[in-house]
Amino acid sequence: MIAYIISNAFALMLLFFSWKHPKLSRVIFSLLFGWASWANWTTVLNSPEDYLNYSSFALIPFYKDFINGWFSQHVQVVVGIIATSQALIAVSLLLKERTYKIAVVGGTIFLLAIMPLGVGSAFPCTLILAIALIMLHKDYRDFVVKGKIRSNTILPH
Repeated sequence: MIAYIISNAFALMLLFFSWKHPKLSRVIFSLLFGWASWANWTTVLNSPEDYLNYSSFALIPFYKDFINGWFSQHVQVVVGIIATSQALIAVSLLLKERTYKIAVVGGTIFLLAIMPLGVGSAFPCTLILAIALIMLHKDYRDFVVKGKIRSNTILPH
């Protein structure tokens, strides 16, 4: 219950940052997706059976059937693809223009896709995070850190 409350409080904080401090929110989202990638790779390589427990949280029968069916035979492949995608989203959220926009869309789709796991995805945390990420869609013209690169240093304009 404590982790659930912390997750939802964190999501509300990120929603506020997306509104008032979009660059900071981008960095935090990047760290969040990077951490999720690491956590998923670590878990799927060490104890892939842990992912099957999420079927008990599924709010939609399709999700429960999918987890207990096809997914149960292909956990490492599916979670490996998800974890790699999360890493790509983490990096792309720090970039600009099209790459950044694709990361926002990909991250939003991921967050909405895990919502039916209910408490297993700390719902409504995932919905709040999806809204916060959508709010960042407009902030795409620049890298998170602006500057010219010279001799391996970033100098401000």
